[in-house]
Amino acid sequence: MADSPHFTRRYYWPHHFVAFPAALVLTLYAGRRYAAVAGTDSDESRLWFTLAAVAATLLVTIIIMRQHYALTLQDRLARLEVRQRYFELTQQRFAPLEQQLKLGQILSLRFASDAELPALAQAAAAEQLAPNVIRQRIQQFQPDHLRV
Repeated sequence: MADSPHFTRRYYWPHHFVAFPAALVLTLYAGRRYAAVAGTDSDESRLWFTLAAVAATLLVTIIIMRQHYALTLQDRLARLEVRQRYFELTQQRFAPLEQQLKLGQILSLRFASDAELPALAQAAAAEQLAPNVIRQRIQQFQPDHLRV
């Protein structure tokens, strides 16, 4: 029973079961009602057009939120990746340095080779290097072609 895919899915019910379906239904309904009165210069036509435009904007915003969820997860995984690599290379926890670094700095450190990561992480924390400066200091850049 524990291997069932139903136990590994995570739904955020206000997003998946309320906001998205409501926005979709409202967009379709308002668009259909506007199509019926389109071309007439009436208050009803303007009302349905406005409602359809607002509903479509809401629907697009909700869809964009899904991308935000994915990027937030990727940032979390990138942070964990740097922690793990730093520990494997130095046998020391990354947490003391991590507290001194911002997310952009940590994400920039991901591109450093194993040989460069420990010293560059120390320098980034000590000198509070900007993310673009960190990337400029990397001699053996390791690109990430999998990030969305």
